[in-house]
Amino acid sequence: MLAIISAVLFFIAFIISAADIGTNDFFSATNLMLLGLTLLALHLAGLGAGWSPFDRRR
Repeated sequence: MLAIISAVLFFIAFIISAADIGTNDFFSATNLMLLGLTLLALHLAGLGAGWSPFDRRR
């Protein structure tokens, strides 16, 4: 799930950069790319990998 969200953020950052849209400092393409990289790193670390609080292995 986190990887999908990061892919969407990368796409939005690409559109902002490619269309040369002027945005404020908080919603810039660089900040969106860094947020996407953070979500991708969390996904690769196993945070969004279908974790369940209950142990299903018996």
